[in-house]
Amino acid sequence: MLMILSPAKTLDFESSLPTRRRSTPAFSKQSSEVISSLLKLSRTELAGRMKLKPELAETTHRQYSDWQQRPTVRNARPAVLAYRGNAYVGLDASGFSDDDFAFAQDSLRILSGLYGILRPLDLIQPYRLEMAMKLETSVGETLYDFWTDTVTGALARQLKRGGDGVLVNLASGEYSKAVDFSALGAEMVTASFLEDRDGRVRPVSAFAKKARGLMASYVIRNRLTVPAEMKSFDLEGYRFDGERSSDVEYVFTRSKA
Repeated sequence: MLMILSPAKTLDFESSLPTRRRSTPAFSKQSSEVISSLLKLSRTELAGRMKLKPELAETTHRQYSDWQQRPTVRNARPAVLAYRGNAYVGLDASGFSDDDFAFAQDSLRILSGLYGILRPLDLIQPYRLEMAMKLETSVGETLYDFWTDTVTGALARQLKRGGDGVLVNLASGEYSKAVDFSALGAEMVTASFLEDRDGRVRPVSAFAKKARGLMASYVIRNRLTVPAEMKSFDLEGYRFDGERSSDVEYVFTRSKA
């Protein structure tokens, strides 16, 4: 069983690290090509495409300029400990044991507009780049054009090595679009999280993001290996919703007055 998760815009490169384990991104050469394409954009073009204020566009452009194809412990840190969005608050990797990190390294993949696909301990450098951004490269006009074959191939190989061939989709729609699920040759289950407010059941983006991280953490900490075991997930009030679920989508609902 292999999980996929979205990255986060918010980054942390200051806090202490709970592990010295690290690995190297598999597609740094391709990332370098993306960086080259990004550096062809002016700061004004970058601000327009990414909807950034001038100050943030300047910071983002500087990150691209400083980016190096070979990361080091001085300019990079493990992805799962660098991202600090809602999903990673739920994941809480800073509390992982060595065994948790080892299990996560085999069972979790993070999708990225710059790196394509990452293992939790792959070293990343500060950056800002959404997968949905339009960017001309040698492959096409979007990052989906650039990354889909690479990401899909990497996932297919990992699923084949794992033997059971089940992908658990915990990624957002923006990032899951970078995977050609029909080409994986594997079963897939998507986990969805809903809020029940006085009988009105709907997704709430911020809560759903954190819940995806909570689910990934639950799988890792409990060493789950088959999707059916995820149905016991019960963190922060969520419960498996059998009526809304199917074989390919597990829905978890929580009620709030």
